[in-house]
Amino acid sequence: PVAPSSTSSTTSSSSSTTSVVSPAPTCSKQTIMEAASAIAEGKTDVVNEILTRLAQDGNAKGNSEQRFVACMLLALKSRVNSVENPPPVAELFSKEHAAATQLLYDLSPCFKLGFLAANLAILDATRDQPSCNKLHIIDFDIGKGRQYINLLHALSERGSGKPALVKITAIADNGGDERVKMVEDKLSEIAERFGVCMKFNVVASPKLSDLSRDVSVENQRDELLRRVKGLAPSVVTLVEHEMNTNTAPFTSRVGEASAYYGALFDSIESSVPREKSERVMVEEGLCRKIANSVSCEGRERVERCEVFGKWRARMSMAGFELKPLSESVAESMRARLNSGNRVNPGFTVKEENGGVCFGWMGRTLTVASAWR
Repeated sequence: PVAPSSTSSTTSSSSSTTSVVSPAPTCSKQTIMEAASAIAEGKTDVVNEILTRLAQDGNAKGNSEQRFVACMLLALKSRVNSVENPPPVAELFSKEHAAATQLLYDLSPCFKLGFLAANLAILDATRDQPSCNKLHIIDFDIGKGRQYINLLHALSERGSGKPALVKITAIADNGGDERVKMVEDKLSEIAERFGVCMKFNVVASPKLSDLSRDVSVENQRDELLRRVKGLAPSVVTLVEHEMNTNTAPFTSRVGEASAYYGALFDSIESSVPREKSERVMVEEGLCRKIANSVSCEGRERVERCEVFGKWRARMSMAGFELKPLSESVAESMRARLNSGNRVNPGFTVKEENGGVCFGWMGRTLTVASAWR
């Protein structure tokens, strides 16, 4: 069976925390929204006064709220004057940003566990068709491919029940680069160690139409989903940020980013020392994401996350049916969250509307779901 894994990125090592950080005070976030409203209304003098006030609350080396405010301040300044403060666009496709994104998945269990949940859905799909001994996974954003280390290990433990061949196809810009080659080498090494026969393939994203017959729909996400549906996959897994920065107007988008990234910064504070270089790198990556989603419009705004409810509608329109992830999956993820010496009191895992939600202090950050 074909089992595309439509994920937002990859997973990595575990993270840990020993204390709970209280939610950030709302005063700075209220000031951020005041600035957004003034910008939307074109009140230049008011905007400058508010941003001056907001600058007093921001500190790139301070606590999580101060760091978040510093990032949001830069984003709002880019919105006001893109010439003096150019917003990031090309930077989001750089090697530095890719590394920062991967580090985020290393440090945040909300992402790591989301991809583990996706793996369980893929494993369940292979059990549903025991007579088929080939597994083909298509990944549209493979990152460093670490999600599949866990998957290959799980398949190897099946003994005689493991697939005769696991094929992983990575969809990559311009056919990929040395990063994709490194993913192939790493996974090939892991597969050999686990005794799993694996074949790795790369398809250039401009040739995506080669995967199925041409379709003509305006929205690229809907077009992609229809093409995937045309492959008749056994399962499609989706791991996404729970945030609407796609169709939301500017002021609402600032509110979404403020709530989401504020919680994400707080969750990082709970598990990573402030002076650690990896944290600085991760937060620089988050600042680029925030600035792009807040200050850019049109084609330049590439940070366009959508909430699970919107993805449900998109998947349904493309002909997919939700394959609910059971409460046992959520229980398994909770057990992993708190296994061994790890204590993560601020992180939450719950099953909701057929997906498994991972969050921090009541705010859902990522949702894992499966479709057929």
